[in-house]
Amino acid sequence: MNLLYRWPDAAQFGSRISKEKFYQHGTIPAAVREKIVAEVRRITWAYKLAEATVNLPGSDVVPEIQVFRIDAKDTDVSEPVLTAIDKAIPFPIVFEISRGQGEAERIRMVAAHKQLGSDAPRLSAYYSTGWQPADTERRPLPTVITLPALYTALLEPLTPVAVRPGEDVSEVAAKLDAARMLEREIAALERKLRTEPQFNRKIELRRTLKTKQAELDALR
Repeated sequence: MNLLYRWPDAAQFGSRISKEKFYQHGTIPAAVREKIVAEVRRITWAYKLAEATVNLPGSDVVPEIQVFRIDAKDTDVSEPVLTAIDKAIPFPIVFEISRGQGEAERIRMVAAHKQLGSDAPRLSAYYSTGWQPADTERRPLPTVITLPALYTALLEPLTPVAVRPGEDVSEVAAKLDAARMLEREIAALERKLRTEPQFNRKIELRRTLKTKQAELDALR
């Protein structure tokens, strides 16, 4: 999938963040700190989507949306690094990861559905576009009337579940959780089916597998 958004000029923030702010954080495991050092060349807080910059009201769930640009040292930035950054910032984040330079530069957009709460933020799995040329034509932001709706609309093309009009971040996150659980159940059933010697048991497993696949298809 090719997808990059044209972020509003009024929302440009352009603040470079020292990597030390993340890998010196006491709660980040040593292995993840090493990944940040090895994988990340530069972190830029590129855009801040807030009521003051995009004229959309926020909420306790989505008070602002941040866009972080990460320049990779090599071919990519791994999910543990993204998770460490995501958990350190108390707002939803959309990442743009860049690799290569000049005509060879490629960018992918990646994000997890992030639910804020009184405790640590809760993250879904990460979903991403493919790598695309840095000069890919960018789409305008979705037309919505609130920041929570914008957040859901920004991430909808990335996620493997259908998002119905009016659904909020928590509802989408619940669907993603259900989809991941069904995917695990389907994989387990397929493994059992391959090794099950009894014909009657195979029929039962196939019936259960068909039901689970239908449930997953309904979410998508």
